[in-house]
Amino acid sequence: MQKTPRSMRVHIGFFGRRNVGKSSLLNSITRQQVAIVSDIAGTTTDPVEKPMELLPLGPVLFIDTAGIDDEGALGELRVQKTRQVIDRTDLGVLVTEAGCWGDFENGLLDELRAREIPAVVVFNKCDVSTPDPRLLLSLADRRISTVQVSALTGEGIPLVRRALLENTPAGLIDHPAIAGDLVSPGELVLLVIPIDKEAPRGRLILPQVQTIRDLLDSDVVCMMVKERELRRGLESLKSPPALVITDSQVFLKVVGDVPETTPLTSFSILFSRYKGDLPTQVEGVLAIDSLQPNDAILVAEACSHHPIADDIGRVKIPRWLTQYVGGKLNFVHVQGHDFPDDLRLYKLVIHCGACMWNRREMLSRILYCRQAGVPITNYGLAIAHSLGILDRALQPFPAALDVYRNGRSAHAFAGGDRGQP
Repeated sequence: MQKTPRSMRVHIGFFGRRNVGKSSLLNSITRQQVAIVSDIAGTTTDPVEKPMELLPLGPVLFIDTAGIDDEGALGELRVQKTRQVIDRTDLGVLVTEAGCWGDFENGLLDELRAREIPAVVVFNKCDVSTPDPRLLLSLADRRISTVQVSALTGEGIPLVRRALLENTPAGLIDHPAIAGDLVSPGELVLLVIPIDKEAPRGRLILPQVQTIRDLLDSDVVCMMVKERELRRGLESLKSPPALVITDSQVFLKVVGDVPETTPLTSFSILFSRYKGDLPTQVEGVLAIDSLQPNDAILVAEACSHHPIADDIGRVKIPRWLTQYVGGKLNFVHVQGHDFPDDLRLYKLVIHCGACMWNRREMLSRILYCRQAGVPITNYGLAIAHSLGILDRALQPFPAALDVYRNGRSAHAFAGGDRGQP
């Protein structure tokens, strides 16, 4: 479990004011000196991450944060980093102490609940004083679990572990399938994996590896080919594959080689469903038909790899979309956890598959876009739509295909359909 990627771990974030003992609590739970502890308020600056096992929950990622009540210009930067952690938190731990509860704690709880993030309230330093019983009753009425501990003496620490287990949603323990639910055990899935400049030497990229593992876990037969060997691979089979999964960059060649009776999709579209919200991102892709020259497009990538020539996010997608729209578009690129505060500047957000993140962070970005009224879509969806083959790529997902077809029909009825390039 120590080798489990961070993206597949339950993210447990520790939040609260400065100097309430968040770092001490994390050290007590993990039984390690994970975070620096000091009596000086604001000792924790950047978020501190600790991957470990929390049995019987499994692999988790604990994240200790700076106090959200930090002050000054530097303090504001720390608070921004802490709020980025909320974006990817699956389970929030609000750490406080007796006599410290106020609007700040209520506001933090409200923010977690607005995002449908379960929360546990931990009252630290119970060896010194205990919380007001009326506050405990009020939190219980709101169905919020509370624990009283002393990180200094270790009192109550086992109860914190139990509260974490009891408040983690079942869906985070039983991971959804990437592709294994699209076919039956024993069936064959053919995966088209280009080996180009962006393919890491000696290994495959993460979405490919995770998809293969998911299929193997589902007792599915896997066959891998490069795009140049696809036709020969298909001819060697006695019966067609149940599904073809391709890298989005070679969509056109794969569509040309694979019979229309064989369902196909891409790794990126699979991850739109696995990490995000496929129907919402399918709705978002329809905004491409309304783009005009000089519109601003935000291209967001979860990882921070060094771009190379013909990079998919910086070169290929802009080229395909520019050809589709028929005029120059203004592309802005962000990487990692950075994301603009004002999304209203953009007509569309195009996001990578977020294979490096947990699902919560991708859903947070979709929420931000929805609140700003800005459509958001996914690399694979944008590529397939701009190439005129998204109907084909959505065949394995009937509900999403209906969203796409209905949206295109409504757009055409309104007189805005550009047609296929």
